[in-house]
Amino acid sequence: MTMKKDLTQGSVTKTMLLFAGPMIMGNLLQQFYNIADSFIVGRFLGPGALAAVGSAYTLMVFITSVIIGLCMGSGAVFSYNYGMGDRGKVKDSVQAAFVTAGGITLVLNIMILLFERQILVLMHIPEEIMELMLSYVRIVFFGLIFVFLYNYYAYLLRALGDSFTPLCFLGATALLNVALDLLFVLVFRWGIKGAAAATLISPAISGLGIGLYTFIKEPTLRLSIAGLRIKKESAGEILRFSLSTSVQQSVMNFGILMVQGLVNSFGTAVMAAFTAGVKIDTLAYMPAQEFSNAFSLFISQNHGGGREDRVRKGVKSALGVSIGFCLVISAIVFCFAEPLMAVFIDRAETEIISIGVGYLRIEGAFYIGIGILFLLYAYFRGTGRPEISILLTVISLGSRVLLAYILAPVEAIGVVGIWWAIPIGWFLADTTGLLLVKRGPNRAAKYGIRE
Repeated sequence: MTMKKDLTQGSVTKTMLLFAGPMIMGNLLQQFYNIADSFIVGRFLGPGALAAVGSAYTLMVFITSVIIGLCMGSGAVFSYNYGMGDRGKVKDSVQAAFVTAGGITLVLNIMILLFERQILVLMHIPEEIMELMLSYVRIVFFGLIFVFLYNYYAYLLRALGDSFTPLCFLGATALLNVALDLLFVLVFRWGIKGAAAATLISPAISGLGIGLYTFIKEPTLRLSIAGLRIKKESAGEILRFSLSTSVQQSVMNFGILMVQGLVNSFGTAVMAAFTAGVKIDTLAYMPAQEFSNAFSLFISQNHGGGREDRVRKGVKSALGVSIGFCLVISAIVFCFAEPLMAVFIDRAETEIISIGVGYLRIEGAFYIGIGILFLLYAYFRGTGRPEISILLTVISLGSRVLLAYILAPVEAIGVVGIWWAIPIGWFLADTTGLLLVKRGPNRAAKYGIRE
């Protein structure tokens, strides 16, 4: 029985939801691991280790966002060519993506390993946790090439309509990761290095495993070193989409990294609260993010297949699904902010919990802003305009960082200014994106879309 789904046929809403389901579940499992990691570190290694791992997580998200962006952009090209029914172009783009995106990842990995201490200094990491964080990142950074392998093959399979297989690999390795965390931290007493070792082993297994699976199951798309040929047209197409998406992802997370640096300047208590809050935050709106990624591949495949009627229906359906979900999850996070914080932080740490609750109740009320923004990113990427996603990201993150650095030093506002800057940035970008969609018939016609 094939795992592939033809995204150009069937009910629009049902097709998108069935395709997005495994992607959402996979990310939920990944977040489950991240939460378990924070829980184990926070409860058994203390607030200092939690702050170190939290800051390292923000840094890793920024770095892996570059890699995921490369693979995500390549996936849009794979999906478009697959929708056209041109298997030759699919194979050309697969080979071009492996060489170009893989090469960029390798160079990035080497540069980070060479300058890890300087990077942490730029993040304003407090001296009391600097060595803890260094011992953690020196291990986990070696897993970046495996992060590339997993995401490269995951987006390839998803572009072919198979979102279930990547879920299986991600789910298995996430569960293994939790088991290794418990073994290395609680049994072997390796401390923060044990948590790092577990985090290194996981992407290695998922990356190599999904690569072997694809090699066996998709013989027509096998990479062969001897016969590896890169066509100029395919390489150019891959570079345009992958670099644009990578820049968009990295700009987004670079802004978050700058916010993290400002948060760090408020001390360990705020850092720990922000770490726990971001974990909850990310888990809360993650389904909307993964749904938008599925929406992008849906748009790409239908656009490639000339099904512009399904593109238009898909936009309306996706907007309704995402807004509805965000409104419900906002209400849940706002009402249950304190017990959610207590999952990560001991209730005796009242100051940390209070700071985290304040963060969640500001952030949690406005998830609709990030939900719409995710869809806008996906729409412009899926219709051949990934550069517009960069513009929206610059507006969202630029205004967020600017407002945070203006408001936070004001004594009467303080760290709350950082919290408010985030949803304001979302809504400024949403307004710009929706205006571009609304006034875009002539522009859209250039790409074959009749709005």
